[in-house]
Amino acid sequence: MNKAEIVARMARDTGLTKADSNRVLDAFIGQVTRALKKGDKVTLVGFGTFAVLRRRPRGGRNPRTGARIRIAGYKTPKFAPGKELRAAVR
Repeated sequence: MNKAEIVARMARDTGLTKADSNRVLDAFIGQVTRALKKGDKVTLVGFGTFAVLRRRPRGGRNPRTGARIRIAGYKTPKFAPGKELRAAVR
């Protein structure tokens, strides 16, 4: 399912126009993104939790030359599904 299909289903289920549904979805995504950029956690009870995971720096190897390299630490988004979502998928 892609964004256009989600917007169409949201419009059908809520009675909003597709344009309004698209704005709502964009606003939701924007708010989650802003919260994660600040380092906050976003929890939707039953659905899941969006959080920022910090990866530690580590060593690695260049696959072409075999030389040792240092891989810098970084932050990445993480989603942990809630109990109700896990049960619905099972």
